[in-house]
Amino acid sequence: MDHLTTLPNEILHNILQWMSPRDLGSLPRVCRALHGFVKGNQKLCEDIYLHNFDSPPANERLDWETELHDVVRLENICLRDDVEDKASFGEDELSFVYEVVNRMLKHASPAGRAVETSDTQHASRNADFLKGLFEDEPNRVAFLQKSSLFERVYRSQHHQLPSTVLNKEQRQQSAKLHCLYGRPILKTGRLRSARTYPYACSKVYDIREYTARTRWGPFMDDGSDNVDWEKVEAIQIVLGNNIYVKKLTRLFSDIWDNPFSGSWKGSFISAPNLDKTSLDAMDPYGVTGTWYRIVCFLDYNDFFSYNFTNPERDESPLHTLDVGEATRLIIMRIHVTKIEQPGPDSEYSSELPIVHYEGISRPLDDSWDDNASSDLRGTVGLTKEGEVRWTSVSIFQGQERWKSEGVQIGGPRSARGVVGNWFDRDYDPHGPCGPSAFWKASDSETAHGTHAVLPRNFLLWSALLQMEDSDDPEGDMDISHSMRTSIPTGAGRM
Repeated sequence: MDHLTTLPNEILHNILQWMSPRDLGSLPRVCRALHGFVKGNQKLCEDIYLHNFDSPPANERLDWETELHDVVRLENICLRDDVEDKASFGEDELSFVYEVVNRMLKHASPAGRAVETSDTQHASRNADFLKGLFEDEPNRVAFLQKSSLFERVYRSQHHQLPSTVLNKEQRQQSAKLHCLYGRPILKTGRLRSARTYPYACSKVYDIREYTARTRWGPFMDDGSDNVDWEKVEAIQIVLGNNIYVKKLTRLFSDIWDNPFSGSWKGSFISAPNLDKTSLDAMDPYGVTGTWYRIVCFLDYNDFFSYNFTNPERDESPLHTLDVGEATRLIIMRIHVTKIEQPGPDSEYSSELPIVHYEGISRPLDDSWDDNASSDLRGTVGLTKEGEVRWTSVSIFQGQERWKSEGVQIGGPRSARGVVGNWFDRDYDPHGPCGPSAFWKASDSETAHGTHAVLPRNFLLWSALLQMEDSDDPEGDMDISHSMRTSIPTGAGRM
């Protein structure tokens, strides 16, 4: 050790910069000389950070020592043996984990390659690091399953409250972590026997959640336009379950089955050398292009019965809902039409402009519905909380019919996409309404035919699904067919 500490500072720096962050945390305890060299050494901490994680955006000025310390603490928390040790709420570990995970995703940047399962997502060392931490199921239980939804699941299984009841802010933090994680948790409990879907459905299809204060979208019921992450979590679970049932998970694994991938600003890979109009060049959200969309809806008889013939209609959540839904996969082609700065009384933040767009939506399978296509128009802007809000209106035969509100998970140009609600354009208090999500497939709005933007193995999936449906009288297509007569004209056609 004497030989090491007598080296010139430049040589010692060149040696120590290759240490792991966890090892650096132990080094100051070795001897006084190393403690003095490491303590407050921002350059050493910066080099170690950049050898292991993404380079943050150029406009970010980080305290490198604090960043490394917090990442190591996060890792140590996740390495604890059991859920109770991980989630020591007396020390508010959930809030710490929430803050560091959000910060790492905020500081994420392209790692110089695409995600293995995707042609449209940049890989990120920060996202890969977080994915590795949360591969451990106890970490998911401790930090991603603490929202009101999971509390309801726990109470139904154990007939009692969890040992620790969290406050509203902590439940929101856990729900947002689950949304950033991105892979919907469909089963929970010691034997993974408890399904989350019926509880998520009961929230997504509860018409009481759709009010003027929430803008009928995934926002808090206080008029603040702040995102209600417990709503977004429920929507993701409902959509994730239906994607699984429809056997779409493998087709869209980069979005729905790859933790933390795409949950950060600028994670979508734009095609090189595309001619950009002046509007596209000024658009900070990357609106123009082709997008996949999934929309789900109940048979309207089930929706009405659940909401208006239910004796439990007070302030408490409605009972669980598990009656089956129709699911529609759609391609949207949209382009920017106008960009404007928010005015002083705008509901949007002035940090980014408001982008207006128009386009069309077409279902990938409209064989059973001749009225399933629509025109689109909408806006994208930044809320005063700093989240990206998408509003769209679907137009049938020149008439506005359906509207949707959503939030882009991860921020502007994230590959993860937009999650939210669709509902009646006139805010009909009798509905219908439901969940929706869309994510970008291509920067080009004019791909040469539908097949140009289809995901890998799509045609094989279609053929296999038709074969299974022909042998299964209760297959997905038959469920959709049985709903045809009871869904209002144009329902769910976003």
